[in-house]
Amino acid sequence: MASLRAAIPTRLKRLVRRPAPASRPSAPDAGAPGRVEPVHPVVRRVRRQKLTYLPVGALNDLFEAAKTAEREQRPGVLIEAGCALGGSAIVLTKAKSRTRPFHVHDVFGMIPPPTDADGPDVHERYAKIKAGQATGLSGDSYYGYEEDLVTRVRETFATFGLPTDEHHVELVQGLFQDTIVGDEPVALAHIDGDWHDSVMTCLERIGPRLSPGGVMVIDDYFKWSGCRTAVDTFLAAHPDDYTTVRKTRLHIVRR
Repeated sequence: MASLRAAIPTRLKRLVRRPAPASRPSAPDAGAPGRVEPVHPVVRRVRRQKLTYLPVGALNDLFEAAKTAEREQRPGVLIEAGCALGGSAIVLTKAKSRTRPFHVHDVFGMIPPPTDADGPDVHERYAKIKAGQATGLSGDSYYGYEEDLVTRVRETFATFGLPTDEHHVELVQGLFQDTIVGDEPVALAHIDGDWHDSVMTCLERIGPRLSPGGVMVIDDYFKWSGCRTAVDTFLAAHPDDYTTVRKTRLHIVRR
């Protein structure tokens, strides 16, 4: 852990008070006192239908980030890298302009394995998933075990009154290194790739394409060691290009 902290850029150290790596920073989503209220009914609905692991506060932040991109008329597409059951992508689709393209990338199946760049926490989690022992939300089946997840996600969009073809949402199936390509500008990206290599691929391919003021929301910086390492390495290599803001998740903003 000491070597990991030493690699974090000084300006990020001042910003982030990191909790223990085994858990996400606590958010007042579960208890009655200080309860976080959804900023839009779609946030409550995806939570009730158990379509996302994100708490209400994180979904609120995504919704507001997309609304800000629209309000600022920030050029570029929206990208989500890692959508699970589609809950956060549905929230972003509800918040964005109907005509703004939104590329949703996922393997829509079993998560790829970690590498040596990931820590023991990641490898222990992956071993449990690979062994078929992982459970989903509230004890449901883990989404990665579904055989045709992409169809389920597409149908879920439709049940929310958001048919993907009518709302310029493209579900892109495959590994990030194969599918996150192109050079069009990006207004907002939600990066939920969990492991080091997946997150680094997103950072390297999306970061340079961010419009000024564009944002990459990093879902797992406070959760998984490999994600933290990838983000710290990327920011250290580009000290003048980005600023960081801690909300419920880490937001990386293009200068």
